Amino acid sequence: MNPQGERWTSEQVLALAPDAPSRKAGSRLAAPGSWPETGTRRGAVWGLCKGSGSEPYRTVVDTAGPAFTCSCPSRKFPCKHALGLLLMWAGEEGAVADGEPPAWVTEWLTARQQRAEEKASRRSNDLDGAGSSTGPAPAASREAARRRAAQRAQRIAAGATELEQRLADLLRSGLATADRAGYGTWDETAARMVDAQAPGLASRVRELGAVVASGPDWPSRLLAECSLVHLLDQAYLGMERLPPALAATVRTRVGLTTDAAEVLTGADTATVRDRWLVLAQEDTEEGMLTSRRIWLRGERTGRMALHLSFGGRDRPLDLSLPRGLVLDADLAYYPGARPLRVALGGRHADPVPAGGPPPGGGTDAALAAYGDALRDDPWLDAWPVVLTDVVPIPGRDGEHWQLADGDGESALPVDPRCTERAGLWRLAAISGGEPVTVFGECGHRGFVPLTAWDPDPVAL
Repeated sequence: MNPQGERWTSEQVLALAPDAPSRKAGSRLAAPGSWPETGTRRGAVWGLCKGSGSEPYRTVVDTAGPAFTCSCPSRKFPCKHALGLLLMWAGEEGAVADGEPPAWVTEWLTARQQRAEEKASRRSNDLDGAGSSTGPAPAASREAARRRAAQRAQRIAAGATELEQRLADLLRSGLATADRAGYGTWDETAARMVDAQAPGLASRVRELGAVVASGPDWPSRLLAECSLVHLLDQAYLGMERLPPALAATVRTRVGLTTDAAEVLTGADTATVRDRWLVLAQEDTEEGMLTSRRIWLRGERTGRMALHLSFGGRDRPLDLSLPRGLVLDADLAYYPGARPLRVALGGRHADPVPAGGPPPGGGTDAALAAYGDALRDDPWLDAWPVVLTDVVPIPGRDGEHWQLADGDGESALPVDPRCTERAGLWRLAAISGGEPVTVFGECGHRGFVPLTAWDPDPVAL
């Protein structure tokens, strides 16, 4: 039996890195000579790393989180020392030996466990208080929250009404003249939607401005996008007539959010326990924030799930799950006509490596899955799917890639926005002209490949 338990792969460790320089620096530190002391025990990995000062840096990783701490001054999370330690642990067996954790490791692990228990206790107490009608404070708090929600709903309705008027003016003057006003008009309209506390509408208005500069035949694309914005406006203004699931989708699309704690504890919430395979993890810079998207697939249920979180300079992202792991956990789906986003509930075991690629289907099945999802949510850009036995085929000009079924009878175009990504050539190299399994998102622009198996998951 391996005393270290199930080790990660180097690919899974590098997926945690916040950027390319961190991956490079962490790889340089993945050598025993940099670590005069290391150890591992029950999901914890620790070590002392030589630094520029007289005292070595103290680094600890809780692989169940995963969570990290290091005494170095780096503001990156995880730092290069945590990455180097994990890479060494994930590499040659025995490079990090099983041992008894020193006091400084035990103190951090104990404090982390206590914080988790206190947080769970506070959440339980808050729910108990919110459910009681005996105290005036909870009742007053609920009434204040209700008033704020009503005021925001009024602002959004006013914003949607104004946006409808602007769309009507645009149609009267003719779509073909939309490029004469410049992007400033769209930007000003988007700012009005932000003032109306409808960030979802603001985002769609900015997309309208981008369509005008998108190349030949842009008026037809602008008409299609304007139609979706009009549909969203009308859906919000008449939301009381919509089925509850569709109304929840509309609220999300205009920018109204639901707290994860509310999703996990709501009266209508049904959590789903399964062994969830991590299909992909992707971090994207969005201004001052970093968004992290983690796609999962249930082994028993076959359901797709998306965990979405945000972090900033002083607020690290709260969850990292490298691709290729399997997590036995409860997930609660956010309400909607086609639920996909989830909140993570209780975990029943530490993550373990998956045995192989997930089951999937061909390109026709992928299009059918996206079509079914689009029927429930007409504003959906893409839907996660697993393609089995497909061959990547580059275009003659290096663009217009396709993923073709092994039998050559049908194919999916790759999203043109992906043609400059080196991952497409990596996918071609992995395939070598032979069929492979690929996970990604299938949408109206084409397919965005994210992970390939041959036999280990590889980020694209």
